[in-house]
Amino acid sequence: MNPVKVRERTEMSDPIDPNKVVVLTGAGISAESGLATFRDMGGLWEQYEITEVASPEAWEANPQLVLDFYNARRTQAVAAEPNAAHRALAELESRYNVVVITQNVDDLHERGGSSNVIHVHGELVKARSTADPSLVYEIGGKEIQLGDLCEAGSQLRPHIVWFGEFIQNRDLAVSEIRSAGKVLVVGTSLSVYPAAGLLKLARYQAQKIIVSPDLDHEPYGFRWIRGTAVKHVPRIVQRWLEG
Repeated sequence: MNPVKVRERTEMSDPIDPNKVVVLTGAGISAESGLATFRDMGGLWEQYEITEVASPEAWEANPQLVLDFYNARRTQAVAAEPNAAHRALAELESRYNVVVITQNVDDLHERGGSSNVIHVHGELVKARSTADPSLVYEIGGKEIQLGDLCEAGSQLRPHIVWFGEFIQNRDLAVSEIRSAGKVLVVGTSLSVYPAAGLLKLARYQAQKIIVSPDLDHEPYGFRWIRGTAVKHVPRIVQRWLEG
């Protein structure tokens, strides 16, 4: 198994680019493809407290339980299909420089056609070394088992940001959102930090829209479209492509 090279780019913010669209997505867009959200305590979540399967302490206490949990989530995610919102965002690339910053750990954006996706909470289709976080491996839909080792001889773990760990690619996400001419937020209640705090970095003159059925708070300067991603994102994309 060859490791994927992990890079954390830290470019300074560029001047605002009217042709750049940055899309920040949350669990709501994946829920419309049938994937349970962190707030949905049915399905995969109903058997556990999240901290029992999604923290470094949980991994230390019961790695088999953690692996079983994420193996099940991976199976579900790989079986899911991109929905109309995922596909619409990919269509934007025909006219705009589109960067998707996602809090989701599935690969539905990639499979929906988006070519520039930044994951801040990790990826289910990858595993990484417990000893060296830079050793990251593509595993697709395969399960991780106890005894699966990295090239340095350490147990593999899910390539997921657990509670108490730093988000991934923060500097890159900051740079992208600061230079965006348009910012579209989809499927998040803005309750998960620090990722939700990225919205404060959007430029004043950028066009800013948020699509969500519910919000913990309405971010300043954003137009809130109340509703689902599948209903509203294709419409927004069509207007931007025709504008």
